[in-house]
Amino acid sequence: MITGTLIDTWLNGRLVGTDEFGNRYYEDKRTPKAGRRRRRWVIYKGDIDGSRVPPQWHAWLHYTTDTPIDTETRPWEKNHSANPTGSAAAYVPPGDDRAGGVRSGATGDYEPWRPA
Repeated sequence: MITGTLIDTWLNGRLVGTDEFGNRYYEDKRTPKAGRRRRRWVIYKGDIDGSRVPPQWHAWLHYTTDTPIDTETRPWEKNHSANPTGSAAAYVPPGDDRAGGVRSGATGDYEPWRPA
């Protein structure tokens, strides 16, 4: 964690809430200048990874909503998860060297383009 951010948070930040991952969300407690908005930021628990911010908090951070908590959940919604790219949990397509390097055979339905 960057020490300057922690000091600025301690002096000028007002805790707005936390999410299920333990990330803490802050807003500037100082009154903004005319025509400006209050600054908003997040202090991550653990590694700094922007993909671990749930959608409702992302909307709040980017001033899309004024309330950070979306209480309405729909039956088709999945729980938020961080992007696994670059980790051991990342998707590896079949035929990739990391998945054994064996591709399935061609099916014969491919027709290459030939100029007329």
